Amino acid sequence: MQKQLFPLMTAFAGLLLLCSCGGRCGRGGQEAEGAADSLTALELVKPRYATGYTVRDSAGVRLVDVGEHYHLALVQGGGDVPQGYTRIEVPVTRTICMTSLQLSNFTILDAHDVVKGLTGTKNLFNTDILERAKDGRIVKIGMEGNFDTEMVLAANPQVILISPSKRGGYEAIKETGITLVPHLGYQELHPLGQAEWIKFVGMLIGKEREASEVFAGIEQRYNALKSQTSEFKPEERPTVFSGEMHYGTWHAVGGKNYLAQIFRDAGADYVINDEETSGENLEFEKMYALAAKADYWRILNSYPDAFSYEALKASEPRNELFKAWQEKKVIYCNMKQTAYYEISPVKPDVLLKDFVAIFHPELVEADYQPTFYRLLE
Repeated sequence: MQKQLFPLMTAFAGLLLLCSCGGRCGRGGQEAEGAADSLTALELVKPRYATGYTVRDSAGVRLVDVGEHYHLALVQGGGDVPQGYTRIEVPVTRTICMTSLQLSNFTILDAHDVVKGLTGTKNLFNTDILERAKDGRIVKIGMEGNFDTEMVLAANPQVILISPSKRGGYEAIKETGITLVPHLGYQELHPLGQAEWIKFVGMLIGKEREASEVFAGIEQRYNALKSQTSEFKPEERPTVFSGEMHYGTWHAVGGKNYLAQIFRDAGADYVINDEETSGENLEFEKMYALAAKADYWRILNSYPDAFSYEALKASEPRNELFKAWQEKKVIYCNMKQTAYYEISPVKPDVLLKDFVAIFHPELVEADYQPTFYRLLE
């Protein structure tokens, strides 16, 4: 009975959250009326799971601190910008995205018209984006480390979303004078934290209310399902490991990684239980010692043909030694056939349900059709 009531109570709480501003939330449309409504609008965009940015209002200006080094002042009309903050006039109507994760935020907010440039479209599935790139509404600016500044200028963006990394290559873009805005969603360790960057993009493009509503739905669905799996006893939770051998090593994500968290929320235990976030490269023997008896094996790759257990064995003959290989419990997603990185960052609730359908199928409808992951046939 408790499992049935929780989703209903959570959904009701979500409705209260969305309706508490009386329909006046958000700065993309009319201004909030009165101090109470302004506070409600701010509370809606403040992150609850994401740790990469914080938000506050000061003298009519929305101040967003991203990481330790980026300080943005989102201004609509007038307003003084505090010292040390970069002024950005909102709503932004022209931008460039560097990653699929960033693009996913615009897709779920129905805001492709704001995207004027991408690094490329080689691995994209979205037909609207591909059509815009084909007819010139979106330009290709080249890959990180080798950007075409002429194409960047041709896109005429007000801001460029970046993902600060070792590869980078942003010095050439800085010379254009265009404001660079970091999007740190890729650093989030909680699935809902990564998805919550929808709110960050919503603030930039004048879709604060829409972003808050979209995220509230994601949060409700994710937590409603998580609440059911949290009731399982340790002996009812299967074990799972992830990855493959590549060039003689096995990259295993750490116990604090995004993936490890979603496994736990789906009612399974990840075989690595440490404090690492990114993980490390292991020799086969080390990985086998950790995962030989694990119930499930998760694999995400870009195999050119139909992936199979035989293909997995052919890539590394010792793979047949794992219990999950022997019992045919490999959980698989092919990125050549699925828009995984293009949309999964804003669909953690769907990812979670895919895993729950495998680990605890009694919790989902009998005819459930997975979006990303399924048991390899």
